[in-house]
Amino acid sequence: QVQLVESGGGLVQAGGSLRLSCAASGRTFSSYAMGWFRQAPGKEREFVAAISWSAGNTYYADFVKGRFTISRDNAKNTVYLQMNSLKPEDTAVYYCAAGRSYNLVNSRGYDYWGQGTQVTVSS
Repeated sequence: QVQLVESGGGLVQAGGSLRLSCAASGRTFSSYAMGWFRQAPGKEREFVAAISWSAGNTYYADFVKGRFTISRDNAKNTVYLQMNSLKPEDTAVYYCAAGRSYNLVNSRGYDYWGQGTQVTVSS
């Protein structure tokens, strides 16, 4: 069992930055790939970024490439999402997830989810 708790969301102006954190419980964190998804009001949850268990591979949605960076610290059981050059369309609830599937861009590839953290970008 893995429990995930996100933090770091908030209100920021367009062009600003935020760093989301996701703290995981359990001693098997390092064996899980981690992902970030987001869901805006009235829209489906969508993939944002993912990182393999060893941090050797990262994956990004096209709309965040060059702006967001995913990283992890297995010693701290934490995964991060650094978000730069934020846009109003990035406004959403951001969720982190843990899974052992190779299908890291699909929500069905994940077994555990956090409760989400709100990110609001004002224009």
